[in-house]
Amino acid sequence: MKLLLVEDEETASLYITLALKEQGYTIDVANDGREGLYLATEYDYDAIILDVTLPLLDGFQILDTLRRTKQTPVLILSARDSLDEKVKGLQLGADDYLTKPFSLIELSARLQALLRRRSIDRQGISLFQLHDLQLDLLSRKVIRSGVRIELTQKEFALLSLLVRYQGQILSKMMIAERVWDMNFASDANVVEVAIKRLRSKVDTPFAVKLLHTVRGMGYVLELRDEPDRNMEMY
Repeated sequence: MKLLLVEDEETASLYITLALKEQGYTIDVANDGREGLYLATEYDYDAIILDVTLPLLDGFQILDTLRRTKQTPVLILSARDSLDEKVKGLQLGADDYLTKPFSLIELSARLQALLRRRSIDRQGISLFQLHDLQLDLLSRKVIRSGVRIELTQKEFALLSLLVRYQGQILSKMMIAERVWDMNFASDANVVEVAIKRLRSKVDTPFAVKLLHTVRGMGYVLELRDEPDRNMEMY
């Protein structure tokens, strides 16, 4: 999941970024309203955490402009706790409104609820299945042949990406950008290592293999009737 945080307070920005990265999110940070609006309109995010009081453009101006072209979920952060301010934010199209000071636990819980709603709204489903493999986005459960499989945050993010694009070959670069928010060239081994660990949990113990390596191209999650000569099972 990729987030945009628009927050000009350096300490708050640092704490929020560190806390959410520990939970497996990738985050872009903007320190003023103009940069925040540019990133929000030019790039796609799963959600935006938006402060109201910002230099150059305030959060309400950003939200008003953004809603003309995009429906990215927005969680507003603000020290303004009056009812009028909350109503204004929601009327402009905010999905949630959290007043400062707040706990990082509450921020995380509200963000997860917002992302769950978006997942259901956009896809109409929260449960993905391929053969005997099930992935539930709401409960973050992975089950294969009736066996519950425990994954780390990054392993779940990687499997979620592969499941969403099942049947399509994903390059190492795409996986690195989507799961780790990094340039593939910065660490050529990170994707290979992650795939190996994921495969050892969700594929190797089972008779039918679903996670395949395509030489020179990347990886694909799919049910195959017969092995392909271009496929390598490692």
